[in-house]
Amino acid sequence: MTKLVFMGTPQFSATVLKGLLEDSNYEILAVLTQPDRAVGRKKEIKMTPVKEVALENKLSIYQPEKLSGSKELEEIMALGADGIVTAAYGQFLPSKLLNSVNFAVNVHASLLPKYRGGAPIHYAIINGEREAGVTIMEMVKEMDAGDMVSKASIPILDTDNVGTMFEKLAVLGRDLLLESLPAYLSGQLKPQKQDHSKASFAPNISSEQENLDWTKSNRQIFNQVRGMNPWPVAHTFLAGQRFKIYEVDMVDGQGQAGQIIEKNKDKLVVASSEGAISLKVVQPAGKPKMQIKDFLNGLGRELKVGDYFGK
Repeated sequence: MTKLVFMGTPQFSATVLKGLLEDSNYEILAVLTQPDRAVGRKKEIKMTPVKEVALENKLSIYQPEKLSGSKELEEIMALGADGIVTAAYGQFLPSKLLNSVNFAVNVHASLLPKYRGGAPIHYAIINGEREAGVTIMEMVKEMDAGDMVSKASIPILDTDNVGTMFEKLAVLGRDLLLESLPAYLSGQLKPQKQDHSKASFAPNISSEQENLDWTKSNRQIFNQVRGMNPWPVAHTFLAGQRFKIYEVDMVDGQGQAGQIIEKNKDKLVVASSEGAISLKVVQPAGKPKMQIKDFLNGLGRELKVGDYFGK
């Protein structure tokens, strides 16, 4: 039985961890995940999805704010694990830890060398990619630059957003890892080097990137909204206040960028540089998320054709 330390944080990682726990070839000696954080308006402390799975399975849990130089690092190295599996852990692994095990692999949600970094799924959708995927790669000190053990891909549909793609890629990553790991550990599956000249990067989404630019085409805005739903959520401004947008449709239409060109009791259409956007699910400042018809029957009642978003 191969003894592992698992490192991960979000639901994507939890799906991978569950797969390893269900496979009798592996024993999870310990789990590392990010510290519990305060979330939401009420600042309630919330544990990570990986921690929830670990608690359910009575696994040892470590949550160092910074792994490098921590006492937890020394304890983990003393466990005698054969290898490390990571999936969206959120921290770099110290070289001394990588050197202390026989192998260390990462389940990364992109088709490397494209989209190295913390938000590969977001960028794939925002940039209009036709497919996304998972790469199992060896861990090295440089971010997502290790040799590739295996890859798998699936299409990105117009009906997909970050949430749905995370769910799909988590299952794909789990299955790919469990399929690849035995052949990799036996030496039958030889890792392939990345073409570093083709690398692109996907750093965490900034607040500036969340702001919709109505001078872009309706396709670009459509992709941006999907690429930030359900988090961090695209926004624009209405009467100087932040206005979050969760779901939109691309429609025909013409007008000045950001201008309302059509409105009725359950429809609000905003012009872009090419075509237009029909708002579907929104969240006005200080209010809950709602369907557009509910907004138009309440706060949005006074809006009229010719008014502008983005100001």
